[in-house]
Amino acid sequence: MRRTEDGYTGVSATEEWAAEVRRLAERRNAVLLAHNYQLPEIQDVADHTGDSLALSRIAAESTADEIVFCGVHFMAETAKILSPDKTVLIPDERAGCSLADSITAEDLRSWREQFLDAGEPEPVVVSYVNTTAEVKAETDVCCTSSNAVDVVRSIPEERPVLFCPDQFLGAHVKRVTGRQNLHVWAGECHVHAGINGAELAERAASEPDADLFIHPECGCATSALYLAGDGTVDSERVKILSTGGMLDAARSTGASSVLVATEVGMLHQLRTAAPDIDFRAVNDRASCRYMKMITPAALLRCLTEGRDRVEVSDEVARRARSAVERMISIGRPGGGE
Repeated sequence: MRRTEDGYTGVSATEEWAAEVRRLAERRNAVLLAHNYQLPEIQDVADHTGDSLALSRIAAESTADEIVFCGVHFMAETAKILSPDKTVLIPDERAGCSLADSITAEDLRSWREQFLDAGEPEPVVVSYVNTTAEVKAETDVCCTSSNAVDVVRSIPEERPVLFCPDQFLGAHVKRVTGRQNLHVWAGECHVHAGINGAELAERAASEPDADLFIHPECGCATSALYLAGDGTVDSERVKILSTGGMLDAARSTGASSVLVATEVGMLHQLRTAAPDIDFRAVNDRASCRYMKMITPAALLRCLTEGRDRVEVSDEVARRARSAVERMISIGRPGGGE
């Protein structure tokens, strides 16, 4: 087993590997959770696969002693926030997130103070669940991509809203709600931002019968709606969806082919859910290097050595838990990010 900048290597995902992973997990009384963007072999060996919030809720309800979260660091933190008495492990603690890194707790405090210093009404901070525990602790209510609109609509109209950190999801929420006092932080996921409108238009033109599944974090979401609005693409074919929403739509769509705009790991789950449909990526280079740091070698190391442990301070967890619980009570958060 070797440690490189891109993760641990030197172990292949063989049947023997999968059997050893399952044996070690059982011995540790650990539940294995894998995000939709993980490598297919990691998804296949996990007890549960899904979006980060759904997995964190599964973790909170689990009777296992340990939670092994195959995803990026903020996801494991969310599991720890909702399961403070359980041991939470991530197979490689270096698996970060460009979106979560685009705002800090200090940034958020300063942004909020700017409004108060200007004599504005007390703003309500809405943070996407794809944020660090420290940012969640400075947040009034979290949201997922599936309930962000409902969360914002639940806030009195006269209260300004500070929405962070994803600018594309924020633009989607502002467009749907028509809310003028919604202020959006200029953060982004580098992978989703890289799926651009020109690329989507070209693919849609070349495959006129395909449905379009577009994640609202994508840089092409506005372009997708423009294509539908001007008649270039049938509006019924354009679906702005969370990852969980994509799986629901995959099971019900009548299309024979679907173009998917999100991280390419999602294709494995979609193809498993609806094997008769041809799912193809709008951008087949849209792969998150941080998600792919959870390798077969990293997972084996984690279960063998009990590494890497995720901790959140009691005070941060307490404040962050309040924002997450408010999110869960509004709309349909189960579709997650």
